[in-house]
This record gives sequence, C-alpha cells and structure tokens, in this order.
Amino acid sequence: MLTRKQHELLMFIHERIKETGVSPSFDEMKEALDLASKSGIHRLITALEERGFLRRLAHRARALEVVKLPQQATTAAPPQGRQTFKPQVVEGDRAPAAPAPDARELSVLGRIAAGTPIDAIQHERDKLVVPESMLGAGEHFVLEVQGDSMINAGIYDGDYVVIRRGSTANSGEIVVALVKGEEATLKRLRKKGASIALEAANPAYETRIFGPDQIQVQGKLVGLIRRYH
Repeated sequence: MLTRKQHELLMFIHERIKETGVSPSFDEMKEALDLASKSGIHRLITALEERGFLRRLAHRARALEVVKLPQQATTAAPPQGRQTFKPQVVEGDRAPAAPAPDARELSVLGRIAAGTPIDAIQHERDKLVVPESMLGAGEHFVLEVQGDSMINAGIYDGDYVVIRRGSTANSGEIVVALVKGEEATLKRLRKKGASIALEAANPAYETRIFGPDQIQVQGKLVGLIRRYH
C-alpha cells in the first residue's frame, strides 16, 4: 500500500517519462509535490524502490524506471479471515459539468472523519457526478474524507467516498456511523457480542468499542472518487 505522496510521485514520474522519455529532476519532483526539500523526494523514491515500484538505472543521470503501477481498485491483503473493501475508483481532475446518461449527480454533504460534528454531514455543499455502474439501487450521497485513519483500506485524505444510505450493516463493512448522536466517522464496523467496534485501517488509530445503542449506521461505502491535481 502506497501513501498518498508516494502514489503522487510515482504517477508524476510515470507521466513525465511517457511524455518526454526522461525521468524528472529532483527539483521538478519537489515542486510537483510541493515539498520543502529534496530529502523528502529521496525518502519517497527509496520507499518506492523498496516496494518494487521504481528502479534506479546505474551510471545514468536522472535515470528512474517505473517497474509497475498500483492498481487503484485493490487494497493491501487483509489479515486472515477478515473482509476488505475493494474500492471502485474514478480518477480525474474534475467531475463533468453535467451528468452523462450513464451517470448520476450526487450531493456532497461535507467532510467525514472521527470527531466531525453531526451537522457536517447534513447540508449539501457541492455536487459530484458518479457513474451509475458504481451505484446500483438505493439512495446515495458523497462525503469528502479528512485524515488518514483508513489508508490501509485504500482510502486517502481528500478522497470522496460514495455512500449508499441505510441503517444496517454486516460485520466487516465500512460504514458512516454516528457515535452517541454527536460525531460522524468512517470506519469498519465489527459486531463483538453485544458490543460494536469501529475499526480504523491504520495501526496508528485505536479500535473504539461501543454499546449497540451508541452507534447509528448512516450508510455503507460503495465507491471512491479520487481527483488528481
């Protein structure tokens, strides 16, 4: 699983080589990713090498080779016996001005993260065009992701999550949940006896356990919209 910056750098290098036949300079990479120093680029390149996405070519200046590209619709392998969300991802700079016959315009209701006030997902702030193939039956809405608590499920800060509205979910599904009627969060739901656990997909965040009357499911995750700028 790549971090957002690793992914951005890999795609920038790939596009530049495809356009010019030459990998970009460290200064160009630093500027493209808006980093303060070249040392950050060195760390990203080293990480991409270690993961098998990049290869440095010996005895050649500015020589990087893209070995492989990440598959946006897959995620890191989950622990044995655990379900994982495999996001359908739409990439692009911006949504079309008007929906095509095979697309639907959905409301963007706000930003979603642990600790977000409930009213942040009750008011429309934008519209986004989403392919019908991602949706299926039911009512849907869109939220912008804030934070990195779900990165190991392939969901990054700034992504738009497509949610099918509903009040029930199976154990292991990623949901939008209201906690104690006061905050909204995007997490994986686990049913543990009489309790409900909300799990992050990032080891830096702890699993939170609640009574069944403290959690209200608002909908389930069905897809992602990722914009590259």
